[in-house]
Amino acid sequence: MRIAVAGGTGGVGRLVVNAVRAAGHEPAILARSTGVDLIRGSGLDEALTGVPVVIDVSNVSTINRKKSENFFGTATTNLLAAGQRVGVRHHVALSVVGADRVNWGYYAGKRRQEKLVLDGAVPATVLRSTQFYELAAQMLATIPGPIAVVPQMLMQPIAAHEVANCLVDLALAEPAGRAPDIAGPQQLRMSDMARRLLRARGSHRLVLPVRLPGATGRAMAGHGLLPTGPGPRGTQTFDQWLASPAAQNDAGRTR
Repeated sequence: MRIAVAGGTGGVGRLVVNAVRAAGHEPAILARSTGVDLIRGSGLDEALTGVPVVIDVSNVSTINRKKSENFFGTATTNLLAAGQRVGVRHHVALSVVGADRVNWGYYAGKRRQEKLVLDGAVPATVLRSTQFYELAAQMLATIPGPIAVVPQMLMQPIAAHEVANCLVDLALAEPAGRAPDIAGPQQLRMSDMARRLLRARGSHRLVLPVRLPGATGRAMAGHGLLPTGPGPRGTQTFDQWLASPAAQNDAGRTR
């Protein structure tokens, strides 16, 4: 079966493409490099013709509410409309645990995406995931200098490849609406993850945790990013991830 992967050239998208192939199916990558523009909607009908299942892991790097809502709203609307026109039978979207409890600009876009998908005409599944282990490396890479100031965040992070495998499993099953949240095997704080990541890479940078202001900061430092019910749980621990190629590939970006 051909399975379309929207955002298939991104970090998570590449893992989903690999998981589709490992499951014995053929990925159809939806990205600008393959002639598909999710925002303009160009190339979608041609790319989705004969494709029964779509997995959407497209993403935008922003904390601006308007930009996030515009991206996820436009991309999702175009994907769903094209899917309905050509007969897509199952639309699977990746979202974030806590998107409805943390008033963060990026999460506003994910809430918009979820509503469009679940209220749309194409049968759908939405999987909320906790933050990926890779978030620690991405955050450190944006913070220059000898001191890394990171937000106080309590999470139950997970290896991205385990989320990719779960998305493919859901895509091959019947549409489920809101699927149970997926999370990692243990609760961790961002400051602890950052310190351990830096030490594993031989860096002596100091890590300074700072609580973000207002209700958003309280939610992130508290339980707002944690799963609230049972669901699938990853098995790879953060220490195991630190020793894996996935962590080593980003080594130069966190110093």
